[in-house]
Amino acid sequence: MKNILVTIDFDSGEEKLLETALTMANKFSAKVWLLHVTAPDPEFVGYDVGPQYIRDFRAEELRNEHKTLQEFAKRLEQKGIDAEGLLIQGATLEMILNEAQKLKIDLIIVGYEQHNFLYEALIGSVSSKLIKKSKIPVLVVPLEEEP
Repeated sequence: MKNILVTIDFDSGEEKLLETALTMANKFSAKVWLLHVTAPDPEFVGYDVGPQYIRDFRAEELRNEHKTLQEFAKRLEQKGIDAEGLLIQGATLEMILNEAQKLKIDLIIVGYEQHNFLYEALIGSVSSKLIKKSKIPVLVVPLEEEP
């Protein structure tokens, strides 16, 4: 195992995912790729981008997400792990699968949080869909806090 992909969504649980990635990377001397997939640009999906302040806000949001990914990668590097952060735009599931193939990923680490029935029925979770579609092993890390 040489390449591990960790999906980061910036909702919660990043610390748990980073700990898991560190453990796996240490055991297998693997490189860790930290991936955050952000929504595509409005122009890309056929919507007007709106006023300049909205574009400025979106650009600042992307800069902050990229900076955070780089900080996560640096923390892993300080612990002796080769790591790199990637911020890409697009449809989450497809982008994860595409990047995994491009980077020759051996293991995908993804977080999972329980949602209510309605959410699961209408939207589902990326981790569930990833398990079904990926030809690469997927390690699911539960992110719920213990009671």
